Amino acid sequence: MSNVATRPDVIEVDAVVIGGGFAGLYTVHTLRDDLGLTVQAFDNASDVGGTWYWNRYPGARSDTEVNAYCYFFDQELYNEWKWTERYPRQSEILAYLNHVADRYDLRKSYQFSTQIESLIFDEETDRWFVSTDKGQLYSAQFLVEAVGLLSATNVPEFPGQENFRGEIYHTARWPHEPVDLAGKRVGVIGTGSSGIQVISEIAPIVGHLTVFQRTPQWVVPSRHRPIDPDLIESIRNDYEGYHHDLLYSTTAFGFPESAVSAESVDEAARREAFEKVYDDGGGFQYMFKAFNDVGTSLVANKSATDVIEKRIRETVNDPIVAELLVPTDLYAKRPLCCDDYYEAYNRATTTLVDVKQNPIVEFTEKGIRAGDTEYELDVIVLATGFDAVSGNQLRIFQQGRNGLTLQDKWRDRAYTYLGTMTAGFPNMYMVYGPMGPFTNQPPVHEAQVDWIADAIKHTVDSGAATLEPTQKAEDDWMELCDAGAAMTLFPRVNSWINGANIPGKPVVNYFFMGGMAAYMDFMNADRDSEFGEHFLTDGHPARVKA
Repeated sequence: MSNVATRPDVIEVDAVVIGGGFAGLYTVHTLRDDLGLTVQAFDNASDVGGTWYWNRYPGARSDTEVNAYCYFFDQELYNEWKWTERYPRQSEILAYLNHVADRYDLRKSYQFSTQIESLIFDEETDRWFVSTDKGQLYSAQFLVEAVGLLSATNVPEFPGQENFRGEIYHTARWPHEPVDLAGKRVGVIGTGSSGIQVISEIAPIVGHLTVFQRTPQWVVPSRHRPIDPDLIESIRNDYEGYHHDLLYSTTAFGFPESAVSAESVDEAARREAFEKVYDDGGGFQYMFKAFNDVGTSLVANKSATDVIEKRIRETVNDPIVAELLVPTDLYAKRPLCCDDYYEAYNRATTTLVDVKQNPIVEFTEKGIRAGDTEYELDVIVLATGFDAVSGNQLRIFQQGRNGLTLQDKWRDRAYTYLGTMTAGFPNMYMVYGPMGPFTNQPPVHEAQVDWIADAIKHTVDSGAATLEPTQKAEDDWMELCDAGAAMTLFPRVNSWINGANIPGKPVVNYFFMGGMAAYMDFMNADRDSEFGEHFLTDGHPARVKA
């Protein structure tokens, strides 16, 4: 590597940041403006926004209430920005992130429309060498990957796809210019979070909608409405307290979490509680607000799904279609919420195709052949989701100590410590990487970036060149995460949470399921030890605080 390190065109900075979404923007602000480091950031989009730059499909909006789906590092920013809806649309979230970029002059640290091709750690200089698709080479002491949990697009290839004469769009790569779907015959493949939003939004305007469903989903309504001004005012009046309670909750979603188990009350009380939360709306609230054991108790889970099933059958007019829309698995995926989803199937212009019974055989010139039937279409929408959690990191060649590549290290599964570092890759940090907490993301992004900044500051102040987790720290964290996940119902259901949506991807646990409060305690323990017990400094055991 030394021959590369001495290249005259190497651009040296203190830190490289990859990503221009919630996590990346805050990382740049923190490292550059708070720590005073020279920072070069990159994103393959043409501007800031991350997930919200790319996901412009009809109906795209947050399914987390916005009073907790935002930044908290600057109270003036929180007070001044005026959100309009409880679950804002993509355009409003993107406008917010653009405002943040403008407010803190973050774009000057970014190079957009740039793909990172390789990240290689040079043991002679203790620096990361970062190469781009533009032929540039950067050298940095610190590397922060804020590449996104749900941003590595999963685009399956269907037989005959090149033969289709109409238009094909992926929800996560939707065109920036308007797409006119009015009166057209549209097919949607996929019924995950993006799929249900697209279906609900376009069903009233298209000429005919054909939904190709592989797996039905448990969906509760969002109950879209303006954000409650009294709620925002109460947060502003106790800003620090609210932020603390948010971080020291289980899920960090900003609503009161139940302390009552469903098993501690009778069936009638369970049903009444779930009916009430269903009527108020919100997928995450439905899973965590009524009772505290929906994700761990089969009794609680069955009570939750009984209510949703009843509502599906009450809503959908055709009992055959309703039967196809009722899942047969547990309510143990990412909770989904969307208004008017089941109502879309009452339209005479909507057709539901069960692709488990009638698999997609091929794309044809005129549309899609599923089973023995050809469905003629003008537009096909691929709502096929993401190679989640580890996908974006593994799409970049990364090499740490002793020639170890991340691709080899993570061949069987992704190994990390706290979801922020991985052994053998010094000074390489991840925001919301694999084995991070299963929670609302933006508040966790901030908490992790603050921890990363403290680790970097400790490294600089101590005069060390590198900091990295010990193998034991990583092994212990993985064991803790797996033990916690095994106590939940999530491993019993195939979803992107365990990688089952991507053919060939290891189907394993990818999260810490112990809750945000416990996760904060782990991060604080590292601070208290001055990053000693669980770390190596310059490749050797770090000093442990007495």
